[in-house]
Amino acid sequence: MNPAFQMDEVDRKILRALQEDAGLSHAALAERVGASPTSCWRRIKALEEAGVLRGAVRLVDPRSVGRGVNVMLQVRMKSHAPEMRQAFETFLRARPEIMECYSMSGEWDYLLRIVVADVADYERFLMRELLNHPNVAVSASHFALSQVKYTTAVPV
Repeated sequence: MNPAFQMDEVDRKILRALQEDAGLSHAALAERVGASPTSCWRRIKALEEAGVLRGAVRLVDPRSVGRGVNVMLQVRMKSHAPEMRQAFETFLRARPEIMECYSMSGEWDYLLRIVVADVADYERFLMRELLNHPNVAVSASHFALSQVKYTTAVPV
């Protein structure tokens, strides 16, 4: 985001509304936030140009497409050399089952959220893919028993 970009309350209302329903028409959005459709359109364009708003997506329920198992995976690297980290991160970006990946401080180098069909599917990924990467030293898996909270909406 452009640090010089100043948002007012209408911008914040637009962000909250679009995080709830990215498919709102400009007219419906304008009615919801108390502005004109033209003003909303201009504000959305400004928010996009400032990098505040990125692409609009539709969220898929993982269970409905056979990906109901969430695994949190911690990974420790053999080497922290820049070229080794870059190669590992390129590998991670190419794996569709990896939904999120964070480079971490502390004991573990990375934290990944992985969605798979079942434990056997996860075992295939772990044993055949991840642990075969030349820079992975060790990993620890944690299976989610249930999802207590999930949101994509950032507080604004």
